[in-house]
Amino acid sequence: MLFKQKKNLVEDIQENIQFQLTNALVEKVEILVEDQNDKDLKTLLNEYHHADIAEILDELDLDDAVYVIKLLDSETTSEILMELDEDIREKVLKNLSSKEIAEEVEELDTDDAADMISELPEARQAEVISQIEDEEHREEIQELLAYDEDTAGGLMAKELVKVYETWTVAGCLRRIRGQAKDVTRVHSVYVVDKQDKLVGRLSLKDLITSKSDQKISDIVKENVDWVHVNDDVEDVAKVMAKYDLEAIPVVNDDQTLVGRITIDDIIDVIREEADKDYQMAAGISQGVEADDSILKLTKARLPWLFIGMFGGLGAASIIEQFNDNMGNFIVLLSFVPLIQATAGNVGVQSSAIVVQGIANGTIDGNILKRLFKEFLLGLVNGVAISLVAILITHFIFGTPYIVSITISIALIAVIVMAAIIGTFIPIFLNKRGIDPAVATGPFITTSNDVFGILIYFLIAKLILGI
Repeated sequence: MLFKQKKNLVEDIQENIQFQLTNALVEKVEILVEDQNDKDLKTLLNEYHHADIAEILDELDLDDAVYVIKLLDSETTSEILMELDEDIREKVLKNLSSKEIAEEVEELDTDDAADMISELPEARQAEVISQIEDEEHREEIQELLAYDEDTAGGLMAKELVKVYETWTVAGCLRRIRGQAKDVTRVHSVYVVDKQDKLVGRLSLKDLITSKSDQKISDIVKENVDWVHVNDDVEDVAKVMAKYDLEAIPVVNDDQTLVGRITIDDIIDVIREEADKDYQMAAGISQGVEADDSILKLTKARLPWLFIGMFGGLGAASIIEQFNDNMGNFIVLLSFVPLIQATAGNVGVQSSAIVVQGIANGTIDGNILKRLFKEFLLGLVNGVAISLVAILITHFIFGTPYIVSITISIALIAVIVMAAIIGTFIPIFLNKRGIDPAVATGPFITTSNDVFGILIYFLIAKLILGI
């Protein structure tokens, strides 16, 4: 315990030091920009990674950030722009001419270049593309922009290393040197036939250790994982995660090799999907950020708040139906929050596990078997909680024994009900092609609140006769 506290203290100190260093650096950059001391500013920023510079620019005024971007060379600033917060990048790009943006784009890999251009208004996109001098680069970017951004084609890069199966090892090595200069990281060497159809991949070890006159077709590994240009990016992420791939080739309907997807792009996809699912689970119906406008944030939150409100009104109407018959058992109302909280928590727990399983591809098989398992789990948890509830309500709160029994039986029924609903709804939505993440959070909580209250008072009516 002491070691953990010391570790946390050290981490807090390190974060504080890093925060102070960043602030001091931002202030230094601001002073150099104000003085227009370009020489010292370049010298200072050249000591830092482009991701660190992007972090600094995120803290600067827009005019200062644009000044730095225009000061540094495009080879550096193109990478900085990709690391900037999206809102900041959008504002910076508005202050650059089409020619200046084109110069940045020419320094980027095709996938990053297409991403940057896609963020621009359509009219501006055409202007920037027309300013790209490298004809091949321009055509490849236009090809990528034609794909849906949520498909493998929209995520892939055109830069890759490919060789023909008819080449010799010696000829292959010569050509690889020429291709590799345009590829940031060489994860794999892909082998194609005369029609550019994917045949397999090469192990660099086999390539280096093979005889120079040996044919590539003799050493190619034909068992290669690939994805189609129209595959959903989430499916691509699952394939790469399953097989621990750093890169995966992309093919079209003719099995022609058209690009590759690397792990850094997949990490971005996973992060974005996690953010989206987290927001949906919290009852936010569209992707928003803390800096978005009040109107946009309201549109994202308000629908689920209305659902919660109507759910609350439904629960209130149920209570009102039984209110006149409470008599000596008015104490039942004191335990309504217990029923609602328990039902909501169990439902969210069950749905969260199912949603995670669906995302990981581990939820399969008979739905009835899954529901029966959740029924047993809910029953075990319900009995354990109900026993504790009897002891506390009767011996500590002084609640009449028959009322404590009623509350405990209701808890068991409510927990089982919430577990089944929390399991069934995400699976049902998934089979209907709806994102199961919408089942968590307010949706499950509200529905379980209403059903929980209904079950609670029905059981009270049966046992106590209210």
